[in-house]
Amino acid sequence: MMTASVMRTKGMLLALLAIVVVIGLAALGGPASGQGTSDGPAQTLRFDVAEDMSRFVFDQTVAFEDGMPKHGSPFITQGYIYEAGTLSGGNGVLEDGSPEFPDKVIGEWTCRGWFVGEGAHAKTGPMVITTQLYNFGEGLGDETIVSEGYELADVGVVIQRAITGGTGEYTGIEGEVKQTFLGFNASEGVNLTFEVEFARS
Repeated sequence: MMTASVMRTKGMLLALLAIVVVIGLAALGGPASGQGTSDGPAQTLRFDVAEDMSRFVFDQTVAFEDGMPKHGSPFITQGYIYEAGTLSGGNGVLEDGSPEFPDKVIGEWTCRGWFVGEGAHAKTGPMVITTQLYNFGEGLGDETIVSEGYELADVGVVIQRAITGGTGEYTGIEGEVKQTFLGFNASEGVNLTFEVEFARS
């Protein structure tokens, strides 16, 4: 039979072991750390996008009588990523699809998804749900951010999108993207402005 002294000693050893485990989990960033999933400072990245409508392709079998895409029509499109503050409602892409400000292009934007709701007839609210790839620099895939979410038909209204991944400098980031629709450019593509708020996991 264990004496009271031995039992107290074993109890103290178990308590000490529990403290060591908690400290170890905290050091590893585990659930006992009391921290969030990010261990880096929050950062903000801003840029504009001008869609080149000559690269917009959708399923024409899922369309309204006037030929505009309706709910459920899949599509893919691309455009130019510009320095923040470059675009207004209607500039950015010339009628032939070339960039209006080539010296300010900092990457390529690719967007794929589906029309929802009233599709291309929407005047307000969600028009599409999409995955967007922001490819910065010259090398494809070297420095990218990916986001997922709705896009609105409303001009000047901010909507949040989730960051779902990244490569290069943006590997392991998490946070959200704020997107605002500015209007249509000369190619009839959309102009958008983005604010990416992120931290590193």
